[in-house]
Amino acid sequence: MADSRSASVPLSATPADRPVYIIGAGPGGLAAAYALRARGIRAVVLERADRVGASWRGHYDRLRLHTTRRASALPGLKIPRKYGRWVSRDNVVRYLERYAEHHELEIVTGVEVFRVERAGDGTGWLLHASGGRELTGSAVVVATGHNHTPRIPDWPGLAVYGGEFLHAGAYRNAGPYAGRDVLVVGVGNTGAEVAVDLVTGGAARVRLAVRTVPHLVRRSTLGWPAQYSGVLVRRLPVRLVDRLCRLQAKVAVPDLSAHGLPRPDTGLYSRVREGAIPVQDVGLIDAVRRGKVEIVAAVESFEDGKVVLADGSRIEPDAVIAATGYARALEGLVGHLGVLDGRGGPVVHGGRAPAEAPGLYFTGFTNPISGMIREMALDAGRIAKATARHLGTTRR
Repeated sequence: MADSRSASVPLSATPADRPVYIIGAGPGGLAAAYALRARGIRAVVLERADRVGASWRGHYDRLRLHTTRRASALPGLKIPRKYGRWVSRDNVVRYLERYAEHHELEIVTGVEVFRVERAGDGTGWLLHASGGRELTGSAVVVATGHNHTPRIPDWPGLAVYGGEFLHAGAYRNAGPYAGRDVLVVGVGNTGAEVAVDLVTGGAARVRLAVRTVPHLVRRSTLGWPAQYSGVLVRRLPVRLVDRLCRLQAKVAVPDLSAHGLPRPDTGLYSRVREGAIPVQDVGLIDAVRRGKVEIVAAVESFEDGKVVLADGSRIEPDAVIAATGYARALEGLVGHLGVLDGRGGPVVHGGRAPAEAPGLYFTGFTNPISGMIREMALDAGRIAKATARHLGTTRR
């Protein structure tokens, strides 16, 4: 693994000498680097942090993959059996470190790429990076990740709110909240898991603010992981999958309407196609049924040291944890190239490059029910194949 002192490819390099630059040393970037190397293409990974897997290192302590060990491995190296079926955060990091070392990937740390644009000679890409670097590559893979920049809604009054407030990206464990009243905002997988962690960690009261009721699924039913069902049904018609999931939910998930979580009135797969992933249960269902996690209305604003909810009620928790998601933050990097959709995500991903930007690829910006890491592993092979085809054309 190289560090930030490694030599860069100069601007004067010929197109045939230019590597493929991969931005981001998370699972998607590392997998793409391996797949390109396997095709004889030099791939250089640029990582702004000082180590691989930086975003994984920053997640909360109790995090485990919701996808199985076998279905979460990157190409060319299995995840060790000793890590268990549901791999912990720390073991994901160990695996990524081992992956980079095992494949001897060329990784330059401490380099942040700010902007990507077409090279002046029209045969590749120019990357503007920290330290005044200008790097020219034959192709670029953007793998900066789905969870890049914490997103906090523009709630009125938040700027002058005097209480303790943090984004879930800064939450590590329940230790600092033992014996305290905590409001968790947002009922995605992160919000649900943080709420359960607070309960088991001794918080005196845990409330979960919900704007849109989520679909709840068991992570595993009779030993069958939800991920496997996601793999099987993802190519089926949306309406059919919605009906199948509705029937399964009635059998596997209790009705929590009396506790503030009614069954959603829209289909699970319809929601997935809009970008809303179901919440995999890691204890939320039981915590809600036992009254350990109280469901409250969505947050509307902050006023006089209190949190104002959508139903007009006002509460005064000791701490507010906003599990409100992340922004992809791609606008400054590639927004000027016309390759982003209305929500700031890439218009295409995997082995498909935008029509306006041949040789520019994206991975890790989708979150399918079949598993994000599994999708990135598949994307790696597609990107390598497409890049080889692209370079075979441009280098003639």
